[in-house]
Amino acid sequence: MTGPFRYTSPVPPKSATGTVADVYAQLGTDFGIERARVFVVLSAAPPLLAGTWAVLRESLLAGRAPRTDKEVVAAGVSLANRCPFCVDAHIVLLHATGDHRLAETLARGEQPKDPGHRQLLAWGKDMTTVRPFPAEQSAEHIGTALAFHFINRIVSSLLTENALPCGAQKYRLVRTVAGRSLAGTVRRELTPGESLALLETEGEPPRWAAGTAIGTAFGALRTAAQLGAGLLSDEELALVRESVAAWDGVTPLPLHGARLPDRDALPGARLALLAARAPYRITDDDVAAWRVPPRTDHCLVHLIAFGAICAVERVEAILTTTKEHA
Repeated sequence: MTGPFRYTSPVPPKSATGTVADVYAQLGTDFGIERARVFVVLSAAPPLLAGTWAVLRESLLAGRAPRTDKEVVAAGVSLANRCPFCVDAHIVLLHATGDHRLAETLARGEQPKDPGHRQLLAWGKDMTTVRPFPAEQSAEHIGTALAFHFINRIVSSLLTENALPCGAQKYRLVRTVAGRSLAGTVRRELTPGESLALLETEGEPPRWAAGTAIGTAFGALRTAAQLGAGLLSDEELALVRESVAAWDGVTPLPLHGARLPDRDALPGARLALLAARAPYRITDDDVAAWRVPPRTDHCLVHLIAFGAICAVERVEAILTTTKEHA
């Protein structure tokens, strides 16, 4: 498969079986886009695919917090992570909610007029600030933000920048029409927890989402993504963990004093660390240096996911040191 996929050749969605086919079916019903590229690119690793979908569904799509508010948070995260694909996708989804003026405000790179939306956008960009939402909505907003810290990194590492074919998302009319086509699905009320039956892994739910479907989904994704650590040597693993631990959770590479591993000597560490801290800087040479036989699409997806979850865990940890609510 060619086109939007930079380094992998996913099985065509029509040929999917098992968990992958089940995820695609639920995507079509609950997300409105059965073959969304960010999920297709994960299809080489079904536990990762199911975990990523479950976290997104249970935090962004289901629940009681306004969908518009969560889309604004996700857009803020995507802006901070320099992921134009995801920013454009959230603009289209804001059109789907009916918030056309807000969608085009973000498309122009401007601040929302509504103070609440401005605060949510700012928090998405920098989660070290005070949380601008009520305590009862914390799991949904934090889950949404962390979901896109993970998804942004997958997208920037493994997909091209265009959310729609030929970059059509740059046209307002296209964005509006695409959003309207999803309006019926976006405005449906979903029952929480229906993605959990698709999970192939399990893990400890985080404290911020304990007792919720979001927590179950996040624990499963964390377990699936951490499997990629097995692709690194002890030296590489230590280097990645140390660099991410020293990161402030906001500023991308390069940071003062940050060291990017040598491509020839430590290609796995370089690729995982780039996925964690600057996925948009991954080059063809970076991937080629690491991906030699017998490494496959499955291996590459897992290594990128490991770097991504390291970054997510760092952002998550920083949340515990900030004031929760205004």
